[in-house]
Amino acid sequence: MEVRTRFAPSPTGYMHIGNLRTALYAYLHARKNEGVFILRIEDTDQARLVEDSVKVIYESLAVTGLEHDEGPDKGGPVGPYTQSERRGLYKEYAEKLLAGGHAYRCFCDKTEKTEEPEEEHEAPILGYDGRCGRLSAGEVQAKLAQGLPYVIRQRIDREGSTTFKDFVYGPITVDHKQLDDQILLKRDGYPTYNFANVVDDHLMGITHVMRGCEYISSTPKYILLYKAFGWEIPEHIHLPHIMGPNGKKLSKREGSAALSDLLNKGYLPEAILNYIALLGWNPGTEQEFFTKADLIAKFDIARIGKAPAMFDETKLTWLNAQHIKALPPEKAHELFLKFYPEAITKGFDAKKLTGYIQGKVEKLADLPQMTAFLAALDENYAKDLFVHAKNKTTLEGSRAVLQDLGTALNGLGDWDYGAILGTVKAYAEAKGAKLGPVMWPLRIAVSGQAVTPTGAVEIAELLGKAETLRRIALAAARLA
Repeated sequence: MEVRTRFAPSPTGYMHIGNLRTALYAYLHARKNEGVFILRIEDTDQARLVEDSVKVIYESLAVTGLEHDEGPDKGGPVGPYTQSERRGLYKEYAEKLLAGGHAYRCFCDKTEKTEEPEEEHEAPILGYDGRCGRLSAGEVQAKLAQGLPYVIRQRIDREGSTTFKDFVYGPITVDHKQLDDQILLKRDGYPTYNFANVVDDHLMGITHVMRGCEYISSTPKYILLYKAFGWEIPEHIHLPHIMGPNGKKLSKREGSAALSDLLNKGYLPEAILNYIALLGWNPGTEQEFFTKADLIAKFDIARIGKAPAMFDETKLTWLNAQHIKALPPEKAHELFLKFYPEAITKGFDAKKLTGYIQGKVEKLADLPQMTAFLAALDENYAKDLFVHAKNKTTLEGSRAVLQDLGTALNGLGDWDYGAILGTVKAYAEAKGAKLGPVMWPLRIAVSGQAVTPTGAVEIAELLGKAETLRRIALAAARLA
């Protein structure tokens, strides 16, 4: 049997991390099994549509490399792939349910109060009470003759229960008394999400339905629809919640819930995919770094867990740094250029800078702050920075080192990494000193900070001879 999975987002705003994880798992399962990954746009809730959201969906899938095989933009054998273009199909199938007694027309106003239990000991009725389902055929015809608007509701027998096997959560049984007669077709002719979902998944041959665990309670209604039509029920795979740092379900309000937020912070798409793959799934090993190809090879839906996953931006940042390190140098520089400020790209050898700092960058959006000291030294940095216990440096000793280095470096003809390093080493050897106590004052002098993305010699090379000597002289004067 060919595996067919789908990603079926509603165009109602940004791409949420939870939605992206659903798309990723569906994509990986299809690719792992040489199956088909489908994109379906679920736009039946016209009131909630947000302009340009479909564009956001396409761009999100493109930037993360989750290529779909069939969809609105690509076509395919079971289109159209946008639900608003399939309205006739939903009406046809709703009529079939009416004919089979599995649905009924409801003429009630949506604000109309439902019936109360007849006896005090009876449980309260959940949702709609099914009163129109008890109308006689004659009463229905009379209302139709009056031209009264109606919806079509699923008829659910309150007796009994439905059991289904979820791939992650196992067998689940729901008593029918907990279900209400959900609306299938609205007055405007549009289907509800729940109905369109079932019809489309069947007609598109979806074999594995992946969605958030919040839909578990609705799944018995879907199962009853499949049975009413006599259709084969696909595998259901409900995914655990993704929780924010505060222990609540991740949302835009509670953290970086949008893909766009993470991209703007300078996270690589491949690192984001790597991280969200681990939010609910584990490979069964200690491996944490995965390329997309690795994920396809290793992904197994049997290793999706039930426990909620915690979104930890610190862990994402660490993974992102690993992916940045793994980039080919040319690709890294191409990406870095998008984040370097103009003062860096115009005033320095940016390609050389990228080579020096690629292994230290955690997020691309950090680059402006990381490199700001090159373009403009904060000349009021604390003099105490020159005092370093491990290197046994003092203010007086640092001043002497800087005065000597200024003289030695001024004599250099070629200003490059090798020449600068050779001069500093030669000075340290001549003084019978270790390299650390010499490099430390130089680092502070040329950067004005204790932590830099690259070493003192690399910084001096990037600054050029004149600016390096100026900063050294400035530091020596401040320590006088």
